[in-house]
Order: sequence, then C-alpha cells, then structure tokens
Amino acid sequence: MSAQGQPAPDIAHLLKASEDYVRDVIHVFNEQGFTALDPKWSGGAPKRIDEQARDWICVIARCDPRFLGKPFSCWSLAKLRDYLVETGHVTTISIETLRRILHERGVSWQATKTWKTSNDPDFTTKMRRVLDLYDHPPADGRVICIDEFGPLNLQPRPGRAWRPHGQPVRLRAPTPATREYDT
Repeated sequence: MSAQGQPAPDIAHLLKASEDYVRDVIHVFNEQGFTALDPKWSGGAPKRIDEQARDWICVIARCDPRFLGKPFSCWSLAKLRDYLVETGHVTTISIETLRRILHERGVSWQATKTWKTSNDPDFTTKMRRVLDLYDHPPADGRVICIDEFGPLNLQPRPGRAWRPHGQPVRLRAPTPATREYDT
C-alpha cells in the first residue's frame, strides 16, 4: 500500500492499526525487506509452575488423601488444587491447568478394582470340593450351601483414583471387620 503511494494514516485506517505501527512496519520493511513481515512468535507467557512442582502435583494426585490428613478417599480436581495451594506447592493454579498437567504426565481418573480372597491355606482344596459338588451332586442326596457371612453382600465396590494411564490400582475387598465407609 505504501509502495502504491497511500499515506500512513489511510493504511492505518484500512488495517485498523495505529499510524505509529504502520510507520514502524514501513521503516523496517525498507531496511530488511520481506523478512520484516514474518511473524515473530514469542512462545507465550513463561510457565509459572516449574517441573519440580509438576512432578509433586502428579505424586500427590496418585496418593491417598487420607495419608495426607484429609478426610476423604480420593481427590477431586478442586480438592487437589486447594491442597496444593494450602501446602505451598503452588501459589495459584486453575482446575484446567491442573487437569492439563495431569494429562501431560499420563495421570488419568480411573476406576479401581477390588477382589475377595481367603487367607485359609486349604482354601483351594475346599473350593474345588464345593465346585465339584455343584457339578456332580450325589445321586442319593442334596447339596445345601450356607453363606458364612450371613446377609452380607461382598460384591466388588469400584472406587476412583488418579493413576498413570493403563495402570489401574487393584484393591483387596475389605472384610466385614475392616470395611470403611467414606462420607
């Protein structure tokens, strides 16, 4: 536009830019040529959370909050953010930044799996005997099963936790005496 004779105020009006900016671009173009028009990417604002803090965020996210004195069994992003600010690991952090850090480091929100096993050393032998009775009941009798735990329903109770991708935590199902309920 300048080469076609248009004055800087008209160029600024057409491009919705300031006259000073248009004059600066024209002067730099006259000195450097087309390289003056190349974008100068600056890479954005510097990171406020360093690598060590990011490592700690991931370690804490994978940790059980009860071990850190918190009265809940898993971290939400909001609770994790509040804990990190409260303990001084970061001065401030948004939930989205926290989610992004965990995602970049391969930590995801996963369901935990539970199972129930016996500590009886003869469990396998007894189990096979009972299963054999199911498959081959005696011709002259009946098979009666009695649940030792009574009306207790010991089905797996999946939980949630922050874990590395592809590594869900496996928890042993609690026995009736050690069962804990989260509020």
